[in-house]
Amino acid sequence: MTTTSRSPRLLLLSAVVLALTGVGLLCLPQGSPIPATPAPTATDQPTEALSTGKDPSGMAPSATPTGSPSASPSALPPHGDGPAGDRAVQQSLEAAWPADLPHADERTLLTAGRALLRADATGIGRAKWPTVFTSRDGGTAVAPAFATARFRIQAAIARQDGGPDKAVVHLVWAGQDRGGAFADLRITDLSFARIIKKGAVTWTPQPRT
Repeated sequence: MTTTSRSPRLLLLSAVVLALTGVGLLCLPQGSPIPATPAPTATDQPTEALSTGKDPSGMAPSATPTGSPSASPSALPPHGDGPAGDRAVQQSLEAAWPADLPHADERTLLTAGRALLRADATGIGRAKWPTVFTSRDGGTAVAPAFATARFRIQAAIARQDGGPDKAVVHLVWAGQDRGGAFADLRITDLSFARIIKKGAVTWTPQPRT
């Protein structure tokens, strides 16, 4: 029968036509997608911001936040700045002379150096240092030259002085002498030697040269 004999050819022809149609559609040029705008990066900013210190909007950079250091730690405060400038003096000493002693030795030396300087300048605590403040004939050493109320140690550090058994305590201080003249940023160096006796370590002040 004619219908039955043509049906497979019609189905095959239809399949070929559909296949060709599909291939043709795949070969048609597609619309180009719209490229996404890339996010700006640090290198996209104008180079003027690096050379002039301004941001891309033309505004000057903001000021240093409150509390941030505005000067180098080595910058000393002006004379007469008072206790407010003592921290800067301490930072200056530490920056100029890095620590080189064990923490325990440094702490011991700082305590002794502060007490010895105070005793020398004001007379307070001299009994603790009989060999330092007693003259060769047994008399008392020179009378204190600075008023107790106007004496202040501004900064202090302890460092090695030519070896682990020798140290120097570097002190910066302020005081008013007996003539009424007040001055700060005075400098005193006190030398100490480490002595080990029966396992005990002591730091002994040395004569000033």
